[in-house]
Amino acid sequence: MSPGAAARGRIPDMELTWYGRTCVRLKGRDAVVVADAYPSVVGPTGRGITGDIVTYSHPDDTPLPRAKGRATPDGTTYLPTSLDGAFALDGPGEYEIKHILLNGVRTFRDDNRGAERGRNVAFVVEVDGVHVIHLGDIGHTLTEEKIGEIGSVDIVCVPIGGQLSPTKAAELVAQLDPKIVVPMPICEDDAACEPLLARFLHEMGTTASEPQARLSITPSGLPVETTTVVLESRGKV
Repeated sequence: MSPGAAARGRIPDMELTWYGRTCVRLKGRDAVVVADAYPSVVGPTGRGITGDIVTYSHPDDTPLPRAKGRATPDGTTYLPTSLDGAFALDGPGEYEIKHILLNGVRTFRDDNRGAERGRNVAFVVEVDGVHVIHLGDIGHTLTEEKIGEIGSVDIVCVPIGGQLSPTKAAELVAQLDPKIVVPMPICEDDAACEPLLARFLHEMGTTASEPQARLSITPSGLPVETTTVVLESRGKV
């Protein structure tokens, strides 16, 4: 087989990019999934963020004034214009769109079943054989029932801050036992993010590495031991 044929037959890496707060983009062979692309995070035009499927874990906390355009199914959040053509999901359930399997699991944004900050949906997404869970703005650890609903995952995108302290975030990661952990600090600026991230890394028993622009991975490339990957926020570009 020629080198060119080998390259054509190679399965491309799934790419994961973080845009700040809980906004993540998963690029696969067949489709692109974007999670929590709130206009308050990526701007009303999306700053060039595109995708085939967009998921929202909860309504936008800080909607832009005079927001307009296409709304999510529950009508609480407006999509940035760059995602006008995407298939939008904001509720629990099982979905298959463009060969992408998604499972929305009902969770909450506090430790009191949503009584304080409302509901949340954690989406499990299978992209090119890699199972990623985007936990949104979850505010609690998981019951055995919820762990069963989620199933086995390879990558966990976990919020740090908000209602989920670094210690609780590490406990939640341990429950899911992933191969890769991608922390999503929820803070107003870099100065506030640094101690949050440092404490989480300490809880995970690791130290900060040089932030990466994106995570590129295939099923065969997943590490044996749980590895924490720190990403740069593309939203700052």
